[in-house]
Amino acid sequence: MRIETLDHRTDGTEAIRAVPFRGVLSDYITLMKPGIVGLVLVSTLSGIYLASGGMVDPALLIWTLLGVGCATAGSAVLNNYTDRDIDPLMKRTSGRALARGTISESNALWFGLVLVALSMAILVPRVNVLTAVLTATATFTYVVLYGMILKRTTPFANQIGGLSGALPPVLGWTAVTGTLGLEASALFLMMAIWQQPHALSLALKYRDDYKKASIPVVPVACGVDSTKLRILLYCIALLPVSTLPYFLGTSGPIYLGLVLLMGTIYIGLSLRFHLSKRSYSMFLFFYSIIYLTVIFTAMVLNTGA
Repeated sequence: MRIETLDHRTDGTEAIRAVPFRGVLSDYITLMKPGIVGLVLVSTLSGIYLASGGMVDPALLIWTLLGVGCATAGSAVLNNYTDRDIDPLMKRTSGRALARGTISESNALWFGLVLVALSMAILVPRVNVLTAVLTATATFTYVVLYGMILKRTTPFANQIGGLSGALPPVLGWTAVTGTLGLEASALFLMMAIWQQPHALSLALKYRDDYKKASIPVVPVACGVDSTKLRILLYCIALLPVSTLPYFLGTSGPIYLGLVLLMGTIYIGLSLRFHLSKRSYSMFLFFYSIIYLTVIFTAMVLNTGA
């Protein structure tokens, strides 16, 4: 089966061409950034598990993950839409569906809006209003404040954009409790700090792409050495903050031991990178994902111990 789609030519003209349905379906799935959706759902699940003390309501779990998942996917689609003019300029993003013209701009816009609307239709009646409001806030922060305004104007855009990425475990917490508290604030602070070295490591790798597209990320605006120092400082700040779940009683000594070990390794890796002559370290980027996975797994398995 083949469907017709709009093809953007290099001379600025457009033409309709037929493409396989399976390829278009794959493009729509990719547009939702399933890897990011997966990470968000894992951290949301952690918040649910911590707030419930391990006694999770299956229905609440399903509706929360479905609602947050739709919002995350919709935000990713809308981010692709707002970046449609700069994606063709960067090697890393030039293969995206909107950049290649395999999905039309209007279809992407409506797809993203429908997913976000669906998330609200799920979260308000099936979970609670607070979780829905926080999810909407995360979407607005990422798509509008970060994607449409700050990303193109300031190197400090990631500090704001990272706030939306810090909310998923809080959404899990509020889904169960219906309230915010010190425990939720600690989870938010952990994620807000973790977002920075994670994103900066990737920005170093693709700084030439960002420069070509006139996106003033920190490596472009402030230089490589300044970025490497920031990564180190964020990793240092992350260590004490990540112990808060233990001292607030939401997780136990096994979590504390692992988070101290993983955090110390993270600092050591970032210090070695800072002192090196390398301009980027993808190992440090991948370690940030390993770090997050390990500490949240430990946090959940050692809940209330």
